[in-house]
Amino acid sequence: MITTEFLTPQILKATINRPEARNAINFRVIEQLESLVDQIRDNDEIRIFLLTGEGTQSFISGGDLKEFHSITSQDAAVEMSKRMHELFLNIEQLPTWNVALINGDAYGGGIELMLAFDFILSKPDAKFGFTQGRFHLTPGWGGLTRLIEKVGRSKALEWLGKAEVHNAESMLRAQFLNAILSDENLIDEAVTWCEPLLKNSRDYISRIKRAGWGNSGSREASMQNEVIPFSELWVHPEHIARVERFMQRKK
Repeated sequence: MITTEFLTPQILKATINRPEARNAINFRVIEQLESLVDQIRDNDEIRIFLLTGEGTQSFISGGDLKEFHSITSQDAAVEMSKRMHELFLNIEQLPTWNVALINGDAYGGGIELMLAFDFILSKPDAKFGFTQGRFHLTPGWGGLTRLIEKVGRSKALEWLGKAEVHNAESMLRAQFLNAILSDENLIDEAVTWCEPLLKNSRDYISRIKRAGWGNSGSREASMQNEVIPFSELWVHPEHIARVERFMQRKK
């Protein structure tokens, strides 16, 4: 599900390898990400954690609806949401620079995951879909708070309310992306972009990241405020009906 390799002694690349499911996040991917975070935290040599997806079509298409649709109660939806909140906060708090390398299209939960990374680099033709609203759903993994931090409240609400798909150029203009790479050799270009960051120690990285969050207690409380609206809509008949219609079209 997730493969890893060291591009240099200090740069670890992890790849979500589910091309048959457009690299959707399932329960196994969650478990492996949790384990990977622990490994990165314990390895003092790693300065950069680079996450990408397998292939050229998808970075992460979102949560795997076939598996997540098995969550049928609000309590279970709350539990899953809190688990993802903890995972994403643990990623953010790693004493490394975390770089999301967007190798293909990303939707819903895939965007929420990339927002937990310090930097976002993209291939030129990637598409970014803030499409939770199409499923009568709000972000449930801290994505609303992080998107507001990234582009401002008005733009975040517009993107989520319209549930539109945006291209890489428009995302760069909105300062959602740090850079668009040429796609001739995406990994090599990403390494080149990251190289100036390698001069930073893990202690420096950890300290400057913590300082950049400001009032982290207020920030985490804001993310927790996303859980109940998400869980209420998760069991709402309209959400269930829209997911079922979507899954029927995919058969």
